[in-house]
Amino acid sequence: MSKLNETEFKAYLKQIRELAEGPFEEIQKEVEVTNKFPKEFFKLAIENNLYRCCLPVKYGGWGLNELEILQVQEEFSRGPGGMRMHLHYAADMNWRILDDFGNKELKDEYMNKFADKTIFTCFALTEETGGTGADLHTMAVKDGDDYILNGEKTLISHTDCCEFAYVIAVTNPTAPKDKRLSAFFVPVNTPGYETVPMPHMMGCRGAGHAGLRFTNMRLNKKYLLGKEGDGLKIAMHSLSVSRAHIAVSNLGMAQRMLEMSIARAKDRVTFGKPLIKRQAIQQTIADMGTEIYALRMMVYDFAKDYEDGKDIEMKAAMCKLHSINTVKLVSDYCLEIFGGIGYFEDNPYGPVERLYRDCRAMWLEEGPRTVQRLTVSRKLIASGGVID
Repeated sequence: MSKLNETEFKAYLKQIRELAEGPFEEIQKEVEVTNKFPKEFFKLAIENNLYRCCLPVKYGGWGLNELEILQVQEEFSRGPGGMRMHLHYAADMNWRILDDFGNKELKDEYMNKFADKTIFTCFALTEETGGTGADLHTMAVKDGDDYILNGEKTLISHTDCCEFAYVIAVTNPTAPKDKRLSAFFVPVNTPGYETVPMPHMMGCRGAGHAGLRFTNMRLNKKYLLGKEGDGLKIAMHSLSVSRAHIAVSNLGMAQRMLEMSIARAKDRVTFGKPLIKRQAIQQTIADMGTEIYALRMMVYDFAKDYEDGKDIEMKAAMCKLHSINTVKLVSDYCLEIFGGIGYFEDNPYGPVERLYRDCRAMWLEEGPRTVQRLTVSRKLIASGGVID
């Protein structure tokens, strides 16, 4: 049960939109150059309850349901992409993995520390020598009451601002693929834990990325999440939910680009007529709006199924798949409508150029379209094509 009534929640959504399109945009001018979030960003996120709002009430949060969480995320996704990446993770995987799979000792010690960003995490799954599934090579070998971890991870987000890492590693290399892996909640100050710098990204600037290296890193068994062998289940469940959050990130960006496109088309006059009066532009706008509406309805349907406790893996993958197609179409049309001024960094209508770059990261976060299609097709084949 949310701590906000309907009126308060609507006011909060407006507050977050104004934050994303106001102070966050001003801060981003510096971030585009430095590729690093200043302390002011984290301060504003804390003051505006962006770490707190998504947490259950028992951990000091507001107890928003999944739909409300996604609606908040749509609003902050209208702003800079790197900040969106950080806050999207904060709204979901940052705390949810520990809440879903942590033991009582860990949850009692740490779950109440997420609300004010006393602690933050990163999710360490992907490896350069493997992928993001069962084909991992980082090893966690049992040694008495400890595990000894050795291996490397790559393309790990939030490494610059986290106190813990969710690490997926091989604990039983000869077991079936769904039992090979285990998940751990790793303090980043553990001896043997090391970050490896990576180049800056095309977009989503400010969100820190790095590789991780574990060298004879000794970790007590209390940091095991779930049971030994649950690693793949934990990773796939967590990614499934996060895929819907990626989808609503694309929704927020696409919605803002549609609004900017309409504003520009109303103002731009060629041959004595505003662009908005031309049927070709009207048809383009209709296509943009239709895809956005369909995506929003898909996301809302996912949220209902999640709250009802249904299997959400297929619909989450569908949401992400359709969201990539939507934001690709919308961003391309947006740039076409703006013409040359859309290619410049400074634009009186808004950050067209930056949003075009930022949204491209969504092709890759939580798996590309090919992975989403495989997930969807597997479920559809198993159900004979029935979509509940």
